[in-house]
Amino acid sequence: IRMELLSTPHNIQITEVTCDSFKIAWEMHPKDAGKVTHYFIDLSRKEAKDPNRFKHRDVPTKLVAKAVSLPLTVRGHWFLSPRTEYCVAVQTAVRQSDSGDYMVSEWSEVVEFCTGDYAIDHLQQLLEKAKCVSGRMLRFSMFYRNQHTDYFHYVRLQCGGAMLPTLKDSSGSHGSPINGTLRGVFFSCNTEFDTGLPPSDSPYGPLRFQVPAGQLLHPSTRLYFADFYCMYTPYHYVVLVMAPSGSEGDSFCRGRLPELDTASNPFLTFQSPQQEGGEPTFWHAHDVILEVLYTEPVPLEQGILEEISGHQLMSLSTANAKKDPSCKVCNISVGR
Repeated sequence: IRMELLSTPHNIQITEVTCDSFKIAWEMHPKDAGKVTHYFIDLSRKEAKDPNRFKHRDVPTKLVAKAVSLPLTVRGHWFLSPRTEYCVAVQTAVRQSDSGDYMVSEWSEVVEFCTGDYAIDHLQQLLEKAKCVSGRMLRFSMFYRNQHTDYFHYVRLQCGGAMLPTLKDSSGSHGSPINGTLRGVFFSCNTEFDTGLPPSDSPYGPLRFQVPAGQLLHPSTRLYFADFYCMYTPYHYVVLVMAPSGSEGDSFCRGRLPELDTASNPFLTFQSPQQEGGEPTFWHAHDVILEVLYTEPVPLEQGILEEISGHQLMSLSTANAKKDPSCKVCNISVGR
């Protein structure tokens, strides 16, 4: 006996999208609602030219879910990546008790959506992982920025002598909320263990701008954790954001990134003078490479410019660097 066909699901609605989950709902004919036993959900990245559709009407190639009241939360069945565009379509089905085969509807229309950034609780997980490898703290006195001669020439001629914040690139974790959204000027502060000085080599250019640490990091600076990643090497990078309290950068970070106590954290600290007239001290983690994004312009007159004594090691550049998704040290159990 030929069974009556199911109606095609329509009006697909995607809600509550995170970096690794979403809710999906749709409409179907009231006569089907009581008899549908299963949902088939087909998900593919938008860039895929040949989305994975069922080859046979009764053989699911993607998620099979028992019929529950909608919306249905989809989580954990795929490694959904943050900030990624996906296509999704659904099919309803009735499982035949005698044969175990499915009677299925036609595919719904294909709906596109984009996953979100890491939420603050995901960044908190990354932060906890980063704490495990930060190592001992070493003293430092200068933040520094390596660049090419052309860059500093441009700063003097076109920017009024100040290094201006530029948009953060897509390097590091794909889900970091600052990628492509927050403007800043990148600085380093790592020092060599034996000399206490910045490394003599540079991946970014032969000129080094150095600014006293206290010019950027002081009691009214807010410090935020933004990322933890590696690039298929033993080195791990921690990205921090420094923003003057109440600034636009501070407003952006608050609620999006975990805030760190500038006097007590495992990456970068400022210690007030122990006695009146004394100098503050500054400390950085030894076993990770810190990338510090300062969200305001920095005038060249605040520091000094000099040539590095070592080599340019361009292979160490992190510009648009992709994170190693297989590293157990710096990945968390959500979209990569």
